[in-house]
Amino acid sequence: MKVLQVSTPKSWRGGEQQAAYLARALKEMKVNVSIMTPFHSALSSRMLEDGISVINFDSRGLLDLSLAKKIANVCKKEEFDLIHTHDSHAHSAAVLSAAVFGNKTPIVVSRRVDFAVSSNLFSKWKYNHEAIKKIVCVSEVISKITAPSIRDQSKLAVVHSGINTSQYDFIPSGNLLKNELNLATDTLLVGNLSALADHKDFPTFLKVAKKVADENPMVHFVIAGSGDEKELIEKFIEENNLSSRIHLIGFRKDITKVMKSLDVFLITSKTEGLGTIVLEAFAAGIPVVATHAGGIPELVSDQVTGLLREVGDVEGLTNAVHLILSNHELRNNLSNNAKIKVQGFSFLATAQKTLSIYQEIVKQ
Repeated sequence: MKVLQVSTPKSWRGGEQQAAYLARALKEMKVNVSIMTPFHSALSSRMLEDGISVINFDSRGLLDLSLAKKIANVCKKEEFDLIHTHDSHAHSAAVLSAAVFGNKTPIVVSRRVDFAVSSNLFSKWKYNHEAIKKIVCVSEVISKITAPSIRDQSKLAVVHSGINTSQYDFIPSGNLLKNELNLATDTLLVGNLSALADHKDFPTFLKVAKKVADENPMVHFVIAGSGDEKELIEKFIEENNLSSRIHLIGFRKDITKVMKSLDVFLITSKTEGLGTIVLEAFAAGIPVVATHAGGIPELVSDQVTGLLREVGDVEGLTNAVHLILSNHELRNNLSNNAKIKVQGFSFLATAQKTLSIYQEIVKQ
């Protein structure tokens, strides 16, 4: 089987990580997989390092007919069995390759966002185009949100995203961040390692951080990542004189070591497809405080695998952080349950379920 994956962002976020995991796993399963991605994208360089075939293009934004034409030409030349798109722009280009350039290659679409399909005519058209054979949603809630816009709902499937669950097995808990930040070894660290994006609701995270920091001098907060919200975060820290308690450490490649340095993982998203960073915390054995957003409740069961609070509930989230930091038994129970839960979310399991969908389509 030959599969063309298409991913249009140049940056590295959750969707790109999932595309990379899938490509690597498919290669191990003897699937001939190629990645179509922009020149100089983060995904491009990482796939080349892994020996995955990469087809580059110049990124030109939405409704990119040149990309649509390239997809059509590549599919004709290389005789791909199907196309798997990982983002909205890729989805658009793949459908246009069928509608405008006559590409007959069936399309699988990944849907990762927890808001309804746009009501505009183009979105309705591209989600219901006959070339679309399956819409793979990363959580049950995404499937429910997407369903009203899909005429043939048998095309909807749920395949939860996965992670490398074994990557934390040989990484001990450590003082990496405390050493970097010159903090005492008995400092307690609460962190968020997500992209600095609007839907992650960092204003709520920061309000919680301020309340906790005011009440407990032993607690510091860490934010790792890059994105559009950086300036807003820096402004809040400066205006509230919290530069000594809230630490921005930028985008990190050593995410496993950073995660293992935390005492609590706090995610305050207002929307979330699934929240694979929560799975990272689970695998690392770091207790989670999270919001009831998108697919997160499919991972975090309150008082079982983490503590769950409503979106924007600063008081509730603050109390949850205090509770975990002060209750050793609760912390251990949450971590142990989460480690069991995450075993069902390996990227290999995700790839196997995805491959089954591919095989079903190719047999049609």
